[in-house]
Amino acid sequence: MTAATQSLEKGFITTSVDTVINWARTGSLWPMTFGLACCAVEMMHAGAARYDLDRFGIVFRPSPRQSDLMIVAGTLCNKMAPALRKVYDQMPEPRWVLSMGSCANGGGYYHYSYSVVRGCDRIVPVDIYVPGCPPTAEALLYGLIQMQNKIKRTNTIARARQLEQAHG
Repeated sequence: MTAATQSLEKGFITTSVDTVINWARTGSLWPMTFGLACCAVEMMHAGAARYDLDRFGIVFRPSPRQSDLMIVAGTLCNKMAPALRKVYDQMPEPRWVLSMGSCANGGGYYHYSYSVVRGCDRIVPVDIYVPGCPPTAEALLYGLIQMQNKIKRTNTIARARQLEQAHG
């Protein structure tokens, strides 16, 4: 019998605080939907019965103050960019951004249009990019799983200290 098995039988386990916090965060992502165009339909499809994001602990929230993940789905126009940034700023820390679709990633088909932002990463920092036009619900699901894996690797306590120092 190993030491880990003996510890579990006695009712305790040794781990870091970061691991526990990140484990809890990966099981309860609350995305703020920012559906701007065609990709929003696939995002809704991922939340419906067939793929059911609820089984991963992913529950769409109507308010940025209750969200920790923003899914930018679709073409971001210049007039919508300040609203995107405002919603992002209203989200509590820690917050993450998932860019969904070719238009959100880099302008897509409308890249050379005068009214289109060539990637939402020019407005908000993006953590995960989901390619496609539009990406399927499976692709979004894969992107969300990659987001959960990224959160697991995050050093939560060090990140909190950096934010405190940056914001005074």
